[in-house]
Amino acid sequence: MSPNALSLLLGLVLAHLVGDFLLQPRHWVEERVRRRHRSRHLLYHCVVHGGLTALVLLLAALLLPGSPGLTAVLAGAVGVAASHWLIDLIKARLPGTLRWFLLDQALHLVVLCALWLTWLGSLAPLESLGGWLLSPTVLGVAAAYLLVTRPFSFAIAMGLKRWSSQVEDTGTLAQAGARIGMLERLLVLSLVLLDQLTAVGFLLAAKSVLRYGDLRDSRDRRLTEYVLLGTLVSVTSTLVLGLVIRLLMGGLA
Repeated sequence: MSPNALSLLLGLVLAHLVGDFLLQPRHWVEERVRRRHRSRHLLYHCVVHGGLTALVLLLAALLLPGSPGLTAVLAGAVGVAASHWLIDLIKARLPGTLRWFLLDQALHLVVLCALWLTWLGSLAPLESLGGWLLSPTVLGVAAAYLLVTRPFSFAIAMGLKRWSSQVEDTGTLAQAGARIGMLERLLVLSLVLLDQLTAVGFLLAAKSVLRYGDLRDSRDRRLTEYVLLGTLVSVTSTLVLGLVIRLLMGGLA
C-alpha cells in the first residue's frame, strides 16, 4: 500500500472523527433522537460530514497523482452525507448502548473504506490486508489476546475456587474483579509483546498502591492473601503466554 493511499484513508477517518465528535453539539444528538427524520440538525450534521469529506477528496484530487476529478469529489461527499443520514436515523431508533454505538461507528467506517477503494480503483489494499491478517504472527497474537480475556478468567476462577468461598462478600461491583483482571492481562500481554517487561513491574506497583487502602481497612488477612494470589496467578500466566508467543514468533521481529 502506497503512503499516498494510506494518507487518503486516514484523512477520511480524521474528517469523520472531527464531524462526529467535535462538530456535533449535544443538542443536535438529542433533537435527532427526539424528532428522528424530522430533525433539521440531523441534516446539518450530514452536511458537515459531506463538506469535510469533500475537503479531503478535493485535496487528494489536487495533490495525489492519478486521482479522479471533481465529479468524483462531489459524488463521494454526497454518498457519505446520505449514508450518514441513513445510519444515524437508524441509530436514533435504537437504545443508546455501547454495542449500538460501536456498530454505528463500524458502519460509517465501512462506508469510508468503500469510498476509499472506489477512489483508488483497486482492491489491492484488501488483498494486502487479508494476507497480513492470515499471517502466523497476527493469528498467534490474536489468539493470545483472546486467551487472556474470558478463557483465563474461567481458568483462574476455577483454580481459586477452593479459596474464594473463604472470603467474605466485600461489597464490590458485580463482575468488577473479572473485568479488572481482563484489562490487567491485556495490558501485561501488550507490554510483554512490546518487550517492555519493566513496565509490568510499574503496573503491579500501581495496582498495589490502589488496593493497599482497601486491604488495610478491611483488616482481613484472608482477603489480602486471596487478592495477592489472584493477581500473581493472573500476571504470571499472562507473562508466560506472552513470552511463549514471542519465542514462537521469533521475537515478533
